[in-house]
Amino acid sequence: MKIYSTRHGQTDYNRDDLILGITDLPLNETGLAQADGLAEAVERLGDVDIIIASPMLRAQTTARAVAERCGLEIVTDERLREWDYGSFEGKLRYTDGFAEGKLEFGVRMGKTGESLLQLSHRVYSALDDIIEKYSGKNVLIVSHGGVCRVIETYFNDMTAEQYSGWFMGNCQIIEYSITGGTS
Repeated sequence: MKIYSTRHGQTDYNRDDLILGITDLPLNETGLAQADGLAEAVERLGDVDIIIASPMLRAQTTARAVAERCGLEIVTDERLREWDYGSFEGKLRYTDGFAEGKLEFGVRMGKTGESLLQLSHRVYSALDDIIEKYSGKNVLIVSHGGVCRVIETYFNDMTAEQYSGWFMGNCQIIEYSITGGTS
């Protein structure tokens, strides 16, 4: 089994370096082109059996571009929605406390959002279920930067510093191989 992880195409918030969590924005023109490029890349891979996507508009639009080109079904999983960044939402990515907040695993982001532990719990449970339910198939997960970062930790150890600095580009694909039902 392979799990391919990708981040949705670009939005205006991404372009402008604004923190984008639970705000449900569409892709911009660049993002739509990136989604088309992702669809081509997935078609070239030729081995994706199903798409599992976040319910958020930017992820659904990206997933739909791939599904239409490759003739794949999209399954939506609420647990793959982006991290709730609380009061940091919509602020510049370099806002005081934001980067540091990624290292405070048990503290809610922006006081009202989710902690990293809450985010990790829902993403890890989604991955556990995907691996169990789709064993023997290759899955494309279409989600978000914060979720992709947690997916990376599911498969690869990271220090807190590595975690805080890890970045997933829009429509970048990372492949993870699962053998014998475990990572």
